[in-house]
Amino acid sequence: YTIVGLLAPKGMNMFGSDQDDVIIMPYTSAMKRLSGGTTFRSFIVQTADPSTLQQAQAQINDLLRQRHRTTEETDDFLVRTQQEISEFATANSKTMTILLGSVAGVSLLVGGIGIMNIMLVSVTERTREIGVRLAVGARGRDILMQFLIEAVTLSIVGGILGILLGAFASDRLSGLMGSPTMIATNSVIMAFCSSALIGICFGFFPALKASNLDPIDALRYE
Repeated sequence: YTIVGLLAPKGMNMFGSDQDDVIIMPYTSAMKRLSGGTTFRSFIVQTADPSTLQQAQAQINDLLRQRHRTTEETDDFLVRTQQEISEFATANSKTMTILLGSVAGVSLLVGGIGIMNIMLVSVTERTREIGVRLAVGARGRDILMQFLIEAVTLSIVGGILGILLGAFASDRLSGLMGSPTMIATNSVIMAFCSSALIGICFGFFPALKASNLDPIDALRYE
């Protein structure tokens, strides 16, 4: 083949594909080389005037119906404008966001329950320690804050590990797909704050239970 020209840089398209990393050649030539076929499944049409887009779409529909010998009810093709494709992509993005949000919510709930169980076991195993602290003058709110801080710390450490794992997975995925990924600072801050909030919410009950222990009963606990 002979190179006949270069296109002006265009950058990424709306789907994240690099429009500058392409070779444009006659479709029939490419089909013969790659698959041996001579027909094509899709093509792109650009109007000189954007205001005539709807008219051009109608004309394309009419032409294809004549060629395919179909009617509007039996069309075996689909003609979409850039706006329709954009709306479809936006709808898919919203659906994916809701799905991932639901998965994240369930994961947070399961993680919070796990933290609560760990802290309840910790309170049970350290009952005598709590009794000693109460006996030497520690107040209930001191015990409450101690176990609450432990729960929040445990949750934050898990959140940090999750952020690091997500960053690593994003970097690996970026390398495999050949397209750059960016981690938003707001997402990292939100994940960190969510971890702390989960620690407070699910660590409060075990901490409250520890702060309400009777010193005498706690010292007798075996």
